[in-house]
Amino acid sequence: MYMLPTVVDPPGMQGFCDRAVDGIASVFLALKRRPVIRYQRTSDVAKRIAQETARLMYEQESGLFDFRRTENSSLLLVIDRRDDPVTPLLNQWTYQAMVHELIGIENNKVDLMGFANIPKDQQEVVLSSVQDDFFRANMFENFGDLGMNLKRMVDDFQHLSKSSLNLQSIGDMAKFVSNYPEYRKTHGNVTKHVNLVSELSRIVEERKLMLVSQTEQELACTSGQAAAFEAVTSLLNNESVSDIDRLRLVMLYALRYEKESPVQLMQLFNKLASHSAKYKSGVCKFH
Repeated sequence: MYMLPTVVDPPGMQGFCDRAVDGIASVFLALKRRPVIRYQRTSDVAKRIAQETARLMYEQESGLFDFRRTENSSLLLVIDRRDDPVTPLLNQWTYQAMVHELIGIENNKVDLMGFANIPKDQQEVVLSSVQDDFFRANMFENFGDLGMNLKRMVDDFQHLSKSSLNLQSIGDMAKFVSNYPEYRKTHGNVTKHVNLVSELSRIVEERKLMLVSQTEQELACTSGQAAAFEAVTSLLNNESVSDIDRLRLVMLYALRYEKESPVQLMQLFNKLASHSAKYKSGVCKFH
């Protein structure tokens, strides 16, 4: 699945489409697959990318993509993200998404220099599914399951540490020395993930993201304007809630109840503006 960005600048449309097609082609060349291509019929951008990708794979470079047929065909589905304004506004609760959203990842590197109590050798860590078995296994796990899996990894490492202290023979010592590089690697990996999950937990508590996310889900999935207005108002008044979370809540409320309760929506706009200089009354503008 290739998700189109929310905003595409018309003058740069061709460049964007070319880059998207090149990226899609690279993925399927690496997978050695030529997919069946489907696109969202109501989106001109999705149609354009799908057609140009099909032209590349089935006409211009058909020989390059002439891989052996498999029993199950691959499917490329091109969807215009602009038809789903809600999902990008929701807080994410899987490991990779939380690190990206709450801490930041750039080129598979996570910068922890601005956080307290992080050892110097752990202030910049690599988070790669290729090199890190734990991350590969848990990158899409929800936060609750992640915590349990991390505890199991820590328990396993503690068991390994205790066994390394019980060296009773030359053979035991030789075995420990031969396994020492792997031991150090495991130690670094455990420390890295404990630090990351600890920081995520701190941010979740500090920003009251459990409460925020509960209200987000109710706005997205359930009805009830009066209860929604009360819940959003309560969170806007909560000093622990961050500016970005306040903005998202008001935007979600606007998407759901703009026509039903314009007066209450304006009240939320004004309350949002009163909490931060980033916002002007009646107009939400986030920098």
